[in-house]
Amino acid sequence: MLVYTCGFCYNTGMEITWLGHSCFKIRGKQAAIVTDPYGTDIGYALGKPTANIVTVSHNHKDHNNTADVLGEPRVVSHPGEYEIAGVLIFGLSTPRNAEKDILRGKNTIFVFETEEITLCHLGNLDAPLSDSQIEEIGKVDVLMIPVGGNYTLKPAEAAALVRRLDPRIVLPMHYKSPYLTNDDLEPVDNFLREYGVSDLAPLPKISFNKNNLPPVTQVTLLEAQPGK
Repeated sequence: MLVYTCGFCYNTGMEITWLGHSCFKIRGKQAAIVTDPYGTDIGYALGKPTANIVTVSHNHKDHNNTADVLGEPRVVSHPGEYEIAGVLIFGLSTPRNAEKDILRGKNTIFVFETEEITLCHLGNLDAPLSDSQIEEIGKVDVLMIPVGGNYTLKPAEAAALVRRLDPRIVLPMHYKSPYLTNDDLEPVDNFLREYGVSDLAPLPKISFNKNNLPPVTQVTLLEAQPGK
């Protein structure tokens, strides 16, 4: 598989900003989505983002701070099929070990279909997906994947899963950061090395539409923009 190793930013279409950790703001023509908003004590400062939809992959304080998202959004925190503000959402539960279930609850992957683009947020996925789960997720244009290990996929596991899902854009998340008070995650460079990518300059955001997605898988680093 060919890999684009440089960042990109188009001027029109859907816009994605990384607010830090596993939290992204996805802004399209139909709706704004915030994923996994975190609490006030993890090191990042979420601010007060506005959204129509908030998704929560699991019930832990660094992923479930829905109270600080403005706009009276619909909160989706369980598996199932939903249609909200013109966005189709599919939530797929993934098993975790018993200890992690007790501490943080089960993980839910969310797949969004909007503006003829499919986005997938893997939440706190901590084990490789089965063939049947890959089939349920289907074709992915934009993949938000945890890469920091410990609580989630290890860097090598994340790199292998990217190859299986074969998205157009890969946005790493949930990795070691100077902002985080929790320092037991691995840095994003470990994932990049496993995937064979180097010399990526972080971008403040990316914008794109269905017509100008990269033709092959491109890993893009986003610079955390908490409070946006």
